Amino acid sequence: MRALTSAVAATLFALATACGNTADGAKEDAKNAADKTADAAASAGSAMSGAMETGQVKTALTTDSRVDASDINVDTDETAKTVTLKGTVPADSQRTIAEAIAKEKATGYTVVNALTIRP
Repeated sequence: MRALTSAVAATLFALATACGNTADGAKEDAKNAADKTADAAASAGSAMSGAMETGQVKTALTTDSRVDASDINVDTDETAKTVTLKGTVPADSQRTIAEAIAKEKATGYTVVNALTIRP
């Protein structure tokens, strides 16, 4: 009987320890999932911010009558805080104006002017 009681006690102890480990594991898994969710949300927020910068610069370029923005691409790298202008414009003066507009709209970003003059 004593051996049976000891065996039952040992089994109950093992089960309680296993449940405790499972609960700790579940807590750790939940924490890891929360961390991953926060990281994903931050990444999505950065992408949205970059898209907003791109949109603001592109809109400003297309509404400014001094620039033919029909062949200007605006790319934003939120991580590097860089806005890049690519494509062609008909004159060097428009290239300069496009860069000035981008700098005005993308405050806090470095503007890379990769625009070329079309022949």
